[in-house]
Amino acid sequence: MTESNTHSTEEIGATEETIGGDANNTTEKDPQDWVTGDEPMTGAQKSYLDTLARDHGETLPASLTKAEASEHIDRLQGESSGPA
Repeated sequence: MTESNTHSTEEIGATEETIGGDANNTTEKDPQDWVTGDEPMTGAQKSYLDTLARDHGETLPASLTKAEASEHIDRLQGESSGPA
């Protein structure tokens, strides 16, 4: 086999950042502390927030910043969308 850009798990190591890891990760910044937090929300944030807001019967302004959108997403994800 020739050399490639693929790596074995041994080469990557256990310190690589992962998705879906420990919820108590202290490396996560508060959205208000983001360098780009004042920029307009991304298209992905807008689309996801639109879905969440509709599911929860809420209307949100389309002019949210990245930080504001992230906070609304976190809040809406934490709320139940209906009776259990």
